[in-house]
Amino acid sequence: MSYRIGIVGAGGISRAHGRAAAQSDRAEIVAVCDVLPEAVERYRGEFDVRKGYTDLDLMLDNENLDIAIICTWGRFHASLSNQIAKSQKVRAILCEKPITQTAAECREMVACAKANNILLVEAFKFRHHPLHLKAKEILDSGKIGPLSNIRSTFCTGVSDDRRKPELNWRFNKKKGGGAVYDLGCYNTHHARFIANADPIRVYATGEFGREVDETIIAIYEFPNQVTAQLTFSFKMASSQYFEISGIDGMLRTERAWNNENQPTTLEVHTRDGVETHEFEPVFQFLNQLHHLCDCLDTGQPHRIPPENSIGNMKTMDAIYESIRTQQPVDLS
Repeated sequence: MSYRIGIVGAGGISRAHGRAAAQSDRAEIVAVCDVLPEAVERYRGEFDVRKGYTDLDLMLDNENLDIAIICTWGRFHASLSNQIAKSQKVRAILCEKPITQTAAECREMVACAKANNILLVEAFKFRHHPLHLKAKEILDSGKIGPLSNIRSTFCTGVSDDRRKPELNWRFNKKKGGGAVYDLGCYNTHHARFIANADPIRVYATGEFGREVDETIIAIYEFPNQVTAQLTFSFKMASSQYFEISGIDGMLRTERAWNNENQPTTLEVHTRDGVETHEFEPVFQFLNQLHHLCDCLDTGQPHRIPPENSIGNMKTMDAIYESIRTQQPVDLS
C-alpha cells in the first residue's frame, strides 16, 4: 500500500520530507498546503506534487490523505494539529520538532488526537538512526554498567550578522525561535530516551539575543542518581556529540544529530579497551517515514509515543522557568 501524504507548510524542513517520500515506495506526497501561493507552486514543481492548496480544510476534504506532515514554524503546530485531528480526515499526523511551545499545548494536542483516533508523532529523526538504536541496545545490555551520566551538545556556530529575527525564524520569538526549541529539544529528548525517565529536577542558565535564548546550559537530575549536562547554542562553535557514561564504561559519538548522509562511529569505552561500531550514511527522514508506515500497517506502537512529547515539553518549560527564577525547578 502507498500511503497518501499531505504536506502542511512548504518551508525548508518540508524538503527533507519531500526527498524521503521521493525515495520511498511506501508513501507519496499527493498535496501540499501553505499560506503563500508561491511556496505551494515552488514545492509542487520541486517534488512533482499534483495538487496545491492555500486552504488546509480544502486539502483535507479533497485528498483522502493518510498522513499529514506539519512543517510550519513551531508556534503554529498546536492549532494546525488540532485542526487536522478534528477533521478526522487522516490516520496519522507527523509534526516537526518541537511539537509545540509548551507542555499545556502539547497535552491539548495529544488529547485531541486521541479523541479522534489519530496517531500523533513528533518528528525526531535521530531516533530512527541505527547509531542511536545501537547505543540504547548496548546500554540496556549492561555492557557499560548502570547508567550514571549523559553529556551532549548541539551548537551551530551561527555568526553575529546572521543571528537576527528578520533573517531567520530561529531568532524570532513570534515564530517559535530559540535555542531551547530548535536545538535543546534534541538533547532533552535524547537524555530522557537514554535515562528512560523524565527529570525530577532541572537547572538552567542562559544567554539571550535580541528576542530569543541563544545559549543554554542545563543540568537534569533523573531518578537513581542519574544526571545529564547539556549545552545547546546558536553562538558556540559547531559541536554535536553525546557521551553516555556508566559505572563500567562510556558510549560516545561526535556526530549525534545533523549527520545526514554521513558515516558515523559509535565508540564503546570499557575497561577492556575501545570498541567501535561504524555506520554507513543513512537518510533518517526516510527511516522515520518507514517506521510510521510500519505503525500504520501493523498497529505497532511508535518509538515516540505522544505522551513522550508531553514529557519533553514539560522539561523544556522547566528550563525557561529555571532561567527566570535562577533556581532549580522540581518536577518530581
